[in-house]
Amino acid sequence: MKFNEELKDIKTYSAGKPIELVVRDYGIDPKEIVKLASNENPYGSSPKVIEAVKKICDKMHLYPDDSMYELKEGLSKRFNVDKEQVIIGAGSDQILEFATRAKANKNSSVLMAKTTFAMYEIYAKGVGAKILKTASHQHNLDEFLDIYNKHNDISVIFLCMPNNPLGECLKKSDIYGFLSKIDEDTLVILDGAYQEFASYKDRDMQIDPRDITDKFPNVLYLGTFSKAYGLGGMRVGYGIAKEEIVKNLMKLRPPFNITTLSLKAAVEALKDNTFVENSIKNSFIQMKRYEEFATDLGIEFIQSYTNFITFLLKNKKNSTQISNSLLKKGIIIRDLKAYGLNAVRITIGKTKENDKFFKIFSSVYNAGQ
Repeated sequence: MKFNEELKDIKTYSAGKPIELVVRDYGIDPKEIVKLASNENPYGSSPKVIEAVKKICDKMHLYPDDSMYELKEGLSKRFNVDKEQVIIGAGSDQILEFATRAKANKNSSVLMAKTTFAMYEIYAKGVGAKILKTASHQHNLDEFLDIYNKHNDISVIFLCMPNNPLGECLKKSDIYGFLSKIDEDTLVILDGAYQEFASYKDRDMQIDPRDITDKFPNVLYLGTFSKAYGLGGMRVGYGIAKEEIVKNLMKLRPPFNITTLSLKAAVEALKDNTFVENSIKNSFIQMKRYEEFATDLGIEFIQSYTNFITFLLKNKKNSTQISNSLLKKGIIIRDLKAYGLNAVRITIGKTKENDKFFKIFSSVYNAGQ
């Protein structure tokens, strides 16, 4: 059977290993496994969300409200935008796909950082677009602008703020300065999946969806309920942009693209600011422990504005060997070797999870020394 030529050059996205796989492969009691690989909220979901979802479990046979009126209303009030400026997706990934399909094609290029969310490249290659990347792993706007000025066919620019999988973030003023030099026919996708964390840590990094889309009508802002809101398993994301962009993306949206339960969960999660704020606060308290731990071991790390931290092992240890050794002991982290980096990414867990990580990582890292 023949498939589209574009698929030949696409590598399948590899998600973080699930607990079930570690149980099967290594026979470890699931209660003893610490998963710090997928940037999930270790504090779970808001109790108010859980109760609300329980109450409508008997409605699973019914399709959700396809207008998603209540969720769009909540987001429009939260960000002071019109409901017509909001689009809902099965995770922000789905909206990424809509946007790439709507704007990029085999006659255009897309621009991104060397190391960033893998789905940008996968979706772009899926439509035959040429991939352009900066030389630097982290976002370097001078390099972005230099590449942009040398190519007249760039249809989409991806900015991940803060960046996954590395964790760095740029100041709002720097991003605005960059956007002011971009043609309005170039779609800029600003992925704010971790913006709640960046905003909490440093107001200079905070991107307001209303402000940025008002100033730059070619920007599509993306957010998600998977991280700070603790709804990774529900798969709900959103996009905010000028109405013209949203109208075109809506043409690609399939009917009922999120579930009845996930829609309810997102509506309720948006109301519980206390849960979100506490989750973020606790994450950065624990983040400090990781920074001190890395410093004590002489490991460099990237200053993170997310709920994870990246350890740069450089020429000291092999990231794949470290990750595999931890896996056998029930600790799941993310090896970044596939990104061309000898580094590991660790989701910030709860206190006891982090205690266990520190103990086992130290043992593995110092083995043989």
